[in-house]
Amino acid sequence: MQRVGKFHKVSYEQFLKNCQEIEPKWDENKAKKLYESISLPKRATKGSAGYDFYSPEDFSLRPGETKWILTGIRVEMEENWVLKCYPRSGLGSRYRLQLNNTVGIIDSDYFYSDNEGHIMAKMTNDSKEGKNVSIEQGMAFMQGIFTEYGITVDDEAKEVRNGGFGSTTKKGGFS
Repeated sequence: MQRVGKFHKVSYEQFLKNCQEIEPKWDENKAKKLYESISLPKRATKGSAGYDFYSPEDFSLRPGETKWILTGIRVEMEENWVLKCYPRSGLGSRYRLQLNNTVGIIDSDYFYSDNEGHIMAKMTNDSKEGKNVSIEQGMAFMQGIFTEYGITVDDEAKEVRNGGFGSTTKKGGFS
């Protein structure tokens, strides 16, 4: 099996900055406690394709509610690989828990962004059955799968990434 990546925690300073971007009056003591509880993603079994991401906090979502989950995680990986993030399948099938961008694409150069490549997930409970979803601290809520990709023979991309969501097509914004 080819080994292509390594998970790391972002710095506490970056984690706090992102907490304050989501909620300007974020309690620094709460952020420190959440940061200390962060666990690196792991596979549950040797046959698992996905690396489980664990929630650093308890949260609940009623149908239609959305929440940013700051994982506190970044991933260093080989060039020509991508980490694709999905909700845990059981949560998706029971509650229609979804990533708002459907699949999170973590590019290999995201690790070097000014935001340290902080992987954040915007989750929505899209239940059509009126079900609330509750995630406890330390519970796996998302999984990431490494995938190799190719490029065209005439590819000439030379730009350098700096930021998160949509950063390759615009300047600024939440990153």
